[in-house]
Formats: sequence, C-alpha cells, structure tokens
Amino acid sequence: MWEFFLNLNHVTQALLAGLFTWGLTALGAGTVFLTREVNRKFLDVMLGFAGGVMIAASFWSLLLPAIELSAGGSLPEWLPAAIGFILGGITLGALDKMLPHLHIGFPDEEAEGISTSWHRSTLLILAITMHNIPEGLAVGVAFGALAAGYPVETLTAAVALAIGIGIQNFPEGMAISMPLRREGFSSLRSFWYGQLSGLVEPVAAVAGAAAVIIAKPILPYALAFAAGAMIFVVIEEVVPESQRNGNADAATFGAMLGFVVMMILDVGLG
Repeated sequence: MWEFFLNLNHVTQALLAGLFTWGLTALGAGTVFLTREVNRKFLDVMLGFAGGVMIAASFWSLLLPAIELSAGGSLPEWLPAAIGFILGGITLGALDKMLPHLHIGFPDEEAEGISTSWHRSTLLILAITMHNIPEGLAVGVAFGALAAGYPVETLTAAVALAIGIGIQNFPEGMAISMPLRREGFSSLRSFWYGQLSGLVEPVAAVAGAAAVIIAKPILPYALAFAAGAMIFVVIEEVVPESQRNGNADAATFGAMLGFVVMMILDVGLG
C-alpha cells in the first residue's frame, strides 16, 4: 500500500490525504450512532486537543518550512512567511465576517456573518466547514511542495501533517453531529451533515497542491497562508468553544497534549 502511494502523482496524493482527513471527520460524526450525548467535559478536552494540533502544525509543518524555503533569496527569509501568515488570517477573518455561521454551544443571537434566516443546524455546519478549509489547504500545499522539488518538504512530513489533521478532525465530527442529534435530527441525518462539514478538505487539498505546483515561487507564501488561516480559526473559534463551559483547565491540557502529539508526528516522521 505504501509503495502504491509513493508512485502516485502528488496531486493524487493530496486528494487521498484529504479524503483520509475527511474520513476521520466522518468517523467522529459516526459516534452519533452509538450515543445521543457526549460528556461536555470530554468534548471540550477534545476541542482543546484539536486546537493544540492545529497550532503545532502551523509552526512545525508550515511556518518553519516556509522560512527555510526563503533562506538565501533576495528577500529577508522571514518576510514571505510573515506576509503569507497575515494574508491567511485576513482571508479567514473576511470569510468569518461574511459567511453566516454559529459556533457550537453559542446561542442563536451570537451567530456571526451576514444576517440570515438559515436554520441553526445549517449555521453550525458552516462553522465547522470553515475550520476545515485551511486544514485541507495545509495538507494540499505540503504535498504540492513535493512536486515543486523542495527538499525541505519530505513525503513523510506531508503524511505526518495529514495524520495530525485527521486525528483532530475526529472530535470535530463529533462536535457537529451530537448537537444536531440533540436538536431532534435523526442519527442518520446528524451523521450525514457531520461528515459533510469535512468534505471541503479533499477539495481544498487538491486546490492547494495544484496551486503550488503551477506557481512554485508562491510556496513559502502558501505554506504561511495556511498557517495563518489555521491560527485564526484556533483563536477565533476552537479555543473559545472549548473554554465556554467551565472546563477551561481540562481543555487547556487537551490543547497541550494535542500540540505535543503533532510535534512528535512532524519531528519524528519528518
């Protein structure tokens, strides 16, 4: 299986990696068939874990390679990473202002984005979907870097990133399917919409890989862009969601554990 994967072109690898991360979102959403309710403290710890993974991936898998790739160029090595990082945050910030969505555990009146009459369940799904866009881009850019011929990005590092993103997608799948079930959706419909929120990841992964293959010079900017987008999501959404229900300490330790797990994956495999 590994040899088969090695022989694929890098856009196809990015697609399969995106399908893997989506699959773990679906697996998390599938827990709705086993139980109607998940302990809130456990869910907050898992959301914290997801945030820790995203923070670690932003540095170890994206920002650090972006800086290394810029070394020896005409610009200061930190500048492309800084520009890409800020642009990623600005882009997600604009999307956050425009796309109607509602964070998990928040009342209806705290919905964000353009005012709409859409159902609460739709707004919840869109909030998680927005999480997944930068994650898919990050995976795609990592695999696209391989095709661009940059030695700093190894296949094992790209795979490690996909594994880390996939692991933290599991609780995100739970975080969308369980609230939908509590609001009266059937188990099947709750699962369907839960997994649907992650379907954007393989699409974003292919787009990210194709972009850096077509335009190799943008790679440092693209890596940092994905990092900035993920950090925006963590600070704007994941951390507040995990800290809202009186489980701040547990969620914080979950975030620390997630950071360490992603660091080990990236350093150990990369």
